Order: sequence, then C-alpha cells, then structure tokens
Amino acid sequence: MKTVVNLTQQSVLGEIESVLDTYPYHPYQQAFAIPDLRQELIAFVLSRIPCLYYTIAEGLPLDEAEKECLLNYKRPRSALEQQLHVQNLIHQGIYAIFKDKSDWISHHLCEKVQPGLEPSHWFG
Repeated sequence: MKTVVNLTQQSVLGEIESVLDTYPYHPYQQAFAIPDLRQELIAFVLSRIPCLYYTIAEGLPLDEAEKECLLNYKRPRSALEQQLHVQNLIHQGIYAIFKDKSDWISHHLCEKVQPGLEPSHWFG
C-alpha cells in the first residue's frame, strides 16, 4: 500500500513557524495561534505556489521519501529562491489577514478584565 504525502504543505508549515518567530508575540504569534487564522495563512500560501505530492511505500521513512522525491523533481527555482519566495508569501499573508480581520483579531486578543479585579480610579 502506498501513501500520498503533500511535501509542499509540510515545508510551508515549517516556514510559517520560522517566519512567525520573527514577529512579536503580541499580536502576531498570538493571533496565528488561533486555529482558524493559522489555517487561513496556510491556505493563503499554498494557493499561491505549486504543490508537490509524492507517493511512498508503506514502511519507508518520510525523510527518505522526501529526499528521493526531491532528487527526481526539477524545481523552476533554486532551493534558496523557493524558500525566499515562500517566506515572502507568508509575510504577505500575515499582512493581508491582519488587514482584513483587524477588528476580529483585536476583539479576540483583547484582555478580558473583570470589573471586581480592576484597580479603583478613585484615588487618582
């Protein structure tokens, strides 16, 4: 039995983690920790690059299958150019999602303050 593996998605997920690590925790990393926004970012990037699928035989480790697949596949760009292109798309996706959903994000990330725990403003 063979398994179909989306190699592009796996590499994009790793790049998203790397790129998000360069952004401040609040609000960017916090926002993209929300599963719906993370999926939207993944979809944004994957819809703009060609996907590479590979079938692997049962029992073959994924990293070996990925190496074999990449040896048989000629990319239109060098590995560095491809990585920079994906990183650029991730930055564009972060910007676009924040622009489109800024109200929703700020609503979901704002701290909920309980009135009884807020300090009094009486004492100036």
